[in-house]
Amino acid sequence: MRVAIQPTRSACIAALLILALLSGCAAQQTQPLYRWGEYESLVYKMYKKPGEAEPGLQVQKLSADIERTIAEGKRVPPGVHAQLGYMQFLQGNDGAAAEEFATERRLYPESVTFMNTFIERLEAGS
Repeated sequence: MRVAIQPTRSACIAALLILALLSGCAAQQTQPLYRWGEYESLVYKMYKKPGEAEPGLQVQKLSADIERTIAEGKRVPPGVHAQLGYMQFLQGNDGAAAEEFATERRLYPESVTFMNTFIERLEAGS
């Protein structure tokens, strides 16, 4: 013998409310933590397509990205100041390179050892 189970009106309303709440949660979009700008494409070009992302171009684009990111009230991603410092170094701007490495170290303490190595080598002239 089969017994037909019929949902009550309150059970249907409860199910609809739960479904509405869950769909509302799924619709919320979180903002990205960082604004990456052209960083990733510049690094890719530097290694995969040499000559398309020369140090001067990278300094210009990374500096503009940093300014825009700060103006938008977002965080500069990890590695951007380090990359900018490296490009400054390749152009012979040791002072600017050291500043960028120090900024990376300050913003991302997990990079302290790595950035200290670069700063020490700049100070030693090697």
